[in-house]
Amino acid sequence: MSRDLKTDLCVIGAGAAGLSIAAVAAQLGAKVVLVERGRMGGECLNFGCVPSKALLAASKVAHTVRNAHLFGIDAVPAVDFKRVHTHVRSAIDAIAPHDSVERFEKLGVTVIRGDARFTGPREIVVGNRLIRAHRSVIATGSAPAVPPIPGLDQVRYFTNETIFDNDVLPEHLVILGGGPIGVEIGQAYRRLGAAVTIIEREKAMPRDDQELARPLLEHLMEEGVVIRERASVTAVSPDGQGIKLTIEEAGQTTQLRGSHLLVAAGRSARTAGLGLDAAGIKFDKAGIVVDKHLKTSTHGIYAAGDVVDGPRFTHVCSYHAGIVIRNALFRMPAKIDYRSLPWVTYTDPELAQIGMTEEAARKVHGENLRVVRVPYSASDRAQTERGTAGTVKLVAHSRGYILGASILGAHAGELAHLWVVAIEQKLNLRSVAQMMAPYPTWGEVNKMAAAEFSRPLLAHPMMHLLVRALSWLP
Repeated sequence: MSRDLKTDLCVIGAGAAGLSIAAVAAQLGAKVVLVERGRMGGECLNFGCVPSKALLAASKVAHTVRNAHLFGIDAVPAVDFKRVHTHVRSAIDAIAPHDSVERFEKLGVTVIRGDARFTGPREIVVGNRLIRAHRSVIATGSAPAVPPIPGLDQVRYFTNETIFDNDVLPEHLVILGGGPIGVEIGQAYRRLGAAVTIIEREKAMPRDDQELARPLLEHLMEEGVVIRERASVTAVSPDGQGIKLTIEEAGQTTQLRGSHLLVAAGRSARTAGLGLDAAGIKFDKAGIVVDKHLKTSTHGIYAAGDVVDGPRFTHVCSYHAGIVIRNALFRMPAKIDYRSLPWVTYTDPELAQIGMTEEAARKVHGENLRVVRVPYSASDRAQTERGTAGTVKLVAHSRGYILGASILGAHAGELAHLWVVAIEQKLNLRSVAQMMAPYPTWGEVNKMAAAEFSRPLLAHPMMHLLVRALSWLP
């Protein structure tokens, strides 16, 4: 084994969490070693956020052209899927330099390629190198979960880690899983010309506010996506050049044939081969066990991102990075707080959730809630762009501070920003209602929703009496 490498901080995993931690720590003057066995940038750059949003953007263009007649313009899209694939790859290639080995080495980070394995609380082996780290961070991310369906290992199937390498438009894409990955890719492929069937063994989009999730699913079905909920795939087998699935649904057994199969049945933490037992690090099927400070059971070792049990989003990885930096380098008692947690499903229309859903809020606050809704059709900007399908729904305490927001509609992810700040800063809805919003913008619908909270007060008889009384003053 080559000479030991001593470092202040060893980061295992060069995904969203690991890269953020390594970059900031190095710029703060710490000696940093970054270990990655696969592609720099992790899932988000190579298999997740970037390629999926590039694919969705292409499919939205096709959909817009197809519906241009609504604006008085006649056009018919001609989809060249190989060129769509080139667009997806070009988006990855444009962002890749920011996550590259070369950039991090310029920041002063020592990048080592290979599999990392703990041999003790302060020792990590990578190939023939021994790293002695004062502090360590495990940020190895997650992998696609593959359900134990008989015959699945006998057919070729995609996961989110392989589907973006596909440059052939499927005749019929069957998707196992009705979560965000399944519905995003399902809508994209449908708009690009494929037949699409989504099979979900429970309820599709279960983590989102169902009052808004159901209209989204109905919209996808109107576009031609077939969604079969509470349906279990009991067997898979080859069928000529395609795939045959046996499905149990409502007490009936049926057969479904497709040309391609995507498994989008969730994610599982990457913990295998890390030697966690040798370092005394507790973990289970959900991931590495951490406290609110992202500390593992072993002093000096942290875990961040998808390898931790909890919400698995790229922005959560970046958030975790800040928590780890403050704890590991500055000894500040920073801890995770998901009160304002946002997530977005980037379908068209988009579905955003910030903070609590109505169901979750009622469990905590009971009847001390007010729920207000404003349709997108109230927005003049939405009318001009024919984007009137959607709703902003706010869940607030009866005293007026915001607990959660659910948004279905165009640019929902962008509209979410305001509510993240409002929840974090414990703003009263009156503060949002009083802001000056430029006209005409999509964001005005947020102001309208906040103002809706005070509408009953405006109509109260005592308020009318007060206004009349004050009118007599000189």
